[in-house]
Amino acid sequence: MSDFQSRVVDLVVIGAGPAGLAAAISAKKNGVNDLILLERNNWLGGILPQCIHDGFGLEVFQEPLTGPEYAQRYIDELKDLKIPCFLNSMVLEVTPKKEVFVASPEGLFCFIAKAIILAMGCRERTRGQICIPGSRPAGVFTAGVVQNLINLKNVMVGRDVVILGSGDIGLIIARRLTLEGAKVHAVVEIMPHTNGLPRNVQQCLIDYDIPLLLSHTVTEINGLNRVESVTISPVDENLKPIKGKEQRIPCDTLLVSVGLIPENDLSKAFGVELSSVTAGAIVKENLETSVHGVFACGNVLHVHDVVDFVTLEAERAGKSAAEYVLGKSQKMDRIHVETGDGIRYVLPQNICTDADLELSIRVLCPGESVSIGFFDDQKLVKTKKFVKVHPAQMIKVKLKKSEIMALKTLKVEVLQK
Repeated sequence: MSDFQSRVVDLVVIGAGPAGLAAAISAKKNGVNDLILLERNNWLGGILPQCIHDGFGLEVFQEPLTGPEYAQRYIDELKDLKIPCFLNSMVLEVTPKKEVFVASPEGLFCFIAKAIILAMGCRERTRGQICIPGSRPAGVFTAGVVQNLINLKNVMVGRDVVILGSGDIGLIIARRLTLEGAKVHAVVEIMPHTNGLPRNVQQCLIDYDIPLLLSHTVTEINGLNRVESVTISPVDENLKPIKGKEQRIPCDTLLVSVGLIPENDLSKAFGVELSSVTAGAIVKENLETSVHGVFACGNVLHVHDVVDFVTLEAERAGKSAAEYVLGKSQKMDRIHVETGDGIRYVLPQNICTDADLELSIRVLCPGESVSIGFFDDQKLVKTKKFVKVHPAQMIKVKLKKSEIMALKTLKVEVLQK
């Protein structure tokens, strides 16, 4: 690596989407002056510039903004604070010594950092990853790619569309295609419930009379040069297609919206411990990973449903990284958080603080009049009731300092009625 130009810095933030922008700004405000922001694309804001619908900023700014407007507020602040940002800069490798090797138009660099914030975001799961049978015709896209083509490049992808998966991007693009004159024949979802926010189901499907087929999946793509139709089938309780009940839907386009995967190839390569459930890092409440001085936030940590929560989490990561750089004391893990019945995951997975704490929780199934219990061994120490819960909606629960100090263990589960 002798050809790399070396430079010692206090903090490197990898990724300049909403998480990276907020983390860098927070770190600077909390006393870190020698930091850099690295972004592989030639723009700031990540996916936000292509999200032209509103609904962003309700938590952070208490007003509805479009994606570009939301991003621009942080871009302006980044520039006001004079935080250096390298665009078109691909991080090639990160080492356990916190060496960050980067290829950019200005050359090859090695940044030797005291602390690192991982904010690389996530990527879409593709047709190949879910193994849909059939040929390989034109007309098969991920929903995010279609959003980019329509909103930023003014390219229409098709006129007769089927969408596989009910994630938020798929729901939003169903409405967008309808507004552009396409016919969305159906949104097909393998689960018995949607994977997008209920408000998006209402505003994007119900309001536009777009059919939603739950407990169904696409079992074949038909067509040689271009998609001609898709075969869909109902599935049983084990999510296996039921033979003999297939039907064909003529279409020229299939969009895949079947989930997002945190971009953790870099993290894995230098020893960050990852969760088998979230596919993101295992972290403490200060968002520090298993590698000391390395923090994670945003969709690289776990996939969020609201960008405002990404920002708030990233601000915590920036503050925590600043405290690490400035030499403030770091406590050892005291409690490992366990998940019980009905809970998909809880963040953070490890607790070392004796201060107030906010937990991020996802349930496995939708429900009404649901109570979530917090246990110390077998003892129920706190109950939180919810009118409705849904796997697509992150649940935030605060534990007070007095509650944390009394805990020896912590298990979270949905209480049976």
